[in-house]
Amino acid sequence: MRIHVTFIDRVGITQEVLALLGARNLNLDAVEMSPPNVYIDAPTLRREVLDELQDALLRVEGVQAVELVDLLPGQHRRLQLDALLAAVGDPVLAVDPRGHVLLANPALISLCGRDPTGETLSQLFPEADLGQTLIDKGFRLPMCEVSFQGQALLLDAAPISGGPDGGRLLSGGLLTLYPPSRIGERLASLHHDHAEGLDALIGLSPALGQLKARLQKVASLDAPLLIQGETGTGKELVARACHALSARRDAPFLALNCAALPESLAESELFGYSAGAFTGAQRGGKPGLLELADSGTVFLDEVGEMSPYLQAKLLRFLSDGCFRRIGGDREVHVDVRVLCATHRNLERMVGEGSFREDLYYRLNVLNLMVPPLRERGQDILLLAEHFLRQACTQIQRPPCRLAPAIHPLLLGNRWSGNVRQLQNVIFRAAAICESDLIDCGDLELAGTALGSHQGEAAPVTSLEDAVQAFEKDLLQRLYAEFPSTRQLAARLNTSHTAIGQRLRKYGISR
Repeated sequence: MRIHVTFIDRVGITQEVLALLGARNLNLDAVEMSPPNVYIDAPTLRREVLDELQDALLRVEGVQAVELVDLLPGQHRRLQLDALLAAVGDPVLAVDPRGHVLLANPALISLCGRDPTGETLSQLFPEADLGQTLIDKGFRLPMCEVSFQGQALLLDAAPISGGPDGGRLLSGGLLTLYPPSRIGERLASLHHDHAEGLDALIGLSPALGQLKARLQKVASLDAPLLIQGETGTGKELVARACHALSARRDAPFLALNCAALPESLAESELFGYSAGAFTGAQRGGKPGLLELADSGTVFLDEVGEMSPYLQAKLLRFLSDGCFRRIGGDREVHVDVRVLCATHRNLERMVGEGSFREDLYYRLNVLNLMVPPLRERGQDILLLAEHFLRQACTQIQRPPCRLAPAIHPLLLGNRWSGNVRQLQNVIFRAAAICESDLIDCGDLELAGTALGSHQGEAAPVTSLEDAVQAFEKDLLQRLYAEFPSTRQLAARLNTSHTAIGQRLRKYGISR
């Protein structure tokens, strides 16, 4: 039985309480003192003895209450700790300042095949100097790769400090082991700030509808996908949507921009490197994106900029899923789906000899073409409103809206930079406009086809005259490209009746 005695703190009262238990020849498994409380675990205490003992304890000066409890506070904390460690899916162990294991969670015991409590770090890890390095550095060591039970894992160390009066005395370290894919999941979660799936692709235009329909079909097919489209059309959003709609949605999605890094750095980021591969290499080596994204998806943006050497290495990986790290001699096999994107014409590059033909056909098993913004007329205003709400939230300004006079300006621009250019224009307007209504003067469209055209226009005397002049010119230019009222209405996101009225108003005909 376990009893809890509450008392008024005074000198000698604890000895008197324990003497009463000793006089009855009771074995004590545990005694916990926390004045004004004492907790006693006496497994041989029987019910008939308890009543008499309770009366004797209450006669001790200062004792206020005696009650039965299920667990002592220390036992309760131990159960909570065990439950907490069992809930941690990654292998975890705690060590003392000399590197001896104090406790290990079930995941580590399962991986190790035994309970390593009492063993030293040198007995657990084959790296001879790892344990001493951790001790020398006070268990403050950057995450590094280690070998444990024949597996390559990432080790994260954190010091445990304590001591009387909140001191910073080092009392040991907490070591956590991660498979590379676990870090990949965290990286993917950290870098992902977009809506998932088709929700990320905003718009109602027929061109976008066709893209979404094809995307739903290719997402479920576990094969390489080539995404093509002009700069700024949202190819990475399409890749993320493909991942979110696939069976790999719960695994990491990691991206690499092939145009942003030199060849050597791009190779180490994608394939990783082994210990001692080059001067300054991280201790134990470093896994690349392919290992971090195991069971998930790797997105290679601007794959057309990849060097011939990396093209050959990527081709080898796509052939059998195997590769070698830089400086390594061990074959690494991972299960990764590769998505690629480019704004360049890879077929023409193959003809010119700047892109490998065999790699092109490996990447172009499935393909998607992302339409430019100028072919998504119905979506321009939807996207502008979305980007405006996003900008107001980002710069923490009160919500604002677009003046109706802006609509023809937005619809008439060619948007050579596509969705990214529209987003930048709206962000600048939200940042510089001080009122809650963004008007024509707040848009900075200089340098675009529309801005250049406006620079040649005749002076106007009023906003209404300017809007009408622009509207007439816009209709004249677009009517040649969309030679029916219904086609032109779809391009400008309005009704064909309204288009017919305006054509008659300005005397525009074929």
